[in-house]
Amino acid sequence: MRVVRKSLMQTPQNVRVLKDDRILELVWSEDETSRLPFCEIRRSCRCAACVDEFTGRQILDPESVDETIAAVDVSLTGNYAMKFRWSDTHDSGLFTWDHLRSIAKRIQEEK
Repeated sequence: MRVVRKSLMQTPQNVRVLKDDRILELVWSEDETSRLPFCEIRRSCRCAACVDEFTGRQILDPESVDETIAAVDVSLTGNYAMKFRWSDTHDSGLFTWDHLRSIAKRIQEEK
C-alpha cells in the first residue's frame, strides 16, 4: 500500500526581493509577512557544501557570512523553492517555502 503524504507547504502570495535593503519579503497572507535579511538566508543554507549530508552537522560557519552579502541572482524553482546566487559566489542551495518560513520563525523568536 502506498501512502501519499499531503504537503503542508504554503506558497507565499507575493515575493519581493529588495536588493538595496538586502531583504527577501514573503507575503504569506493578508495578516502575515516575513522580511528575511539576506545574511540570515545565506547562513541557513542546507546544501551539501554547507551541511554534512551524513551527520546533518553545519559545515558553514555562520560568522563567515558577511552582513552585507548580496543576492546577485534570485529565481524560483518550480512551485516549491527559491534559488539564490550570492555575492560570495555560493549558489548550490535551494530554499523551500517551508525552510524560508522556518528561518522567519527563528528570527521572530530571537526578537
